[in-house]
Amino acid sequence: MRIAFFVNSIEGETEYYTTTAFALAAMARGHDICYLTPGDFVLRPDDSLMIRTTTLKNGRPKKADTFISALQGEQSKIQTIAIGEIDVLFLRNDPSEDADERPWAAHAGAIFGRLAAERGVLTVNDPDGLARAQNKLYFQGFPEAVRPTTLISKSIEEIRAFVDEQKQGAILKPLQGSGGKNVFKIASSKESNLNQIFEAVSGEGYLIAQAYLPEAMAGDTRLFLMNGRPLQRDGVYAAFRRVPAKGDVRSNVHAAGIAAAAEITPKMLAVAEMVRPKLVEDGMFLVGLDIVGDKILEINVFTPGGLPNIAELHGVDLALDVIIALEQKVEMRKNYAGRISNRVLATL
Repeated sequence: MRIAFFVNSIEGETEYYTTTAFALAAMARGHDICYLTPGDFVLRPDDSLMIRTTTLKNGRPKKADTFISALQGEQSKIQTIAIGEIDVLFLRNDPSEDADERPWAAHAGAIFGRLAAERGVLTVNDPDGLARAQNKLYFQGFPEAVRPTTLISKSIEEIRAFVDEQKQGAILKPLQGSGGKNVFKIASSKESNLNQIFEAVSGEGYLIAQAYLPEAMAGDTRLFLMNGRPLQRDGVYAAFRRVPAKGDVRSNVHAAGIAAAAEITPKMLAVAEMVRPKLVEDGMFLVGLDIVGDKILEINVFTPGGLPNIAELHGVDLALDVIIALEQKVEMRKNYAGRISNRVLATL
């Protein structure tokens, strides 16, 4: 099996990325892997879809740092191949990273991923589902019971009124964004710096204002779902607690948050079950839920990360389970000769 990982850039990949864990797990099982980026698709006049892939010239590194060094160095090579020469296109880019400086690149994966799926390549998460999830507005399509009270607006008057209605204050963040960038806690609409915060966040478009959940002070729990259900092996869940740095409301690891072991409660599993139907319907093979109490702060469908943290905390490499699931889907696709849609196959 050959798996192509679609990422924002080759030079931006690191040894602690979950995509790296997937690549190592795939190679350990004897599969070929390659990487491609937003500028690496070619649709030729005869309607053939080609991809410019970055691969290793030889060897299958077993260590993350060795692999990344080879991928980004002279041990790599670029080849142009037909899309049909890969079995799986794993879309693992973060659109928000490209939204400002390379807007054309932000959704190239979903656009060309749709063409790949039409040509028989298993593409996950399903590109049509990802197209519907291009910003945090996607979250509003899930049951109200799992969402914090939320306002989406560009009006400072609307936001002030909303903040005043929240006894515990509110969180402001851009509708389009990730990694904890421009996330602020507002205790009152009378805060002197609210106008400055509003200007900083609204410069990126619409804002989300969410009722602040006091439990978030202790951090949130990132729980992975695969095929709509919690990913686990032998009682170890693909989950970890993201603890905010002192004095920071953001628990994102990229924002100095700390990864710690998480206890998965029946309440969390009930929340995961409540969002399962829509995730399955949208062909979301692998997602990350950020949970506080019985509420979900975000549903990460593009490039949920943290599996290396879980492996370090529990000694269980759940990236391997993800690769095995892809093997099973490729076998299903062969057995049914294209009679099962990509969207359905993505979560079987």
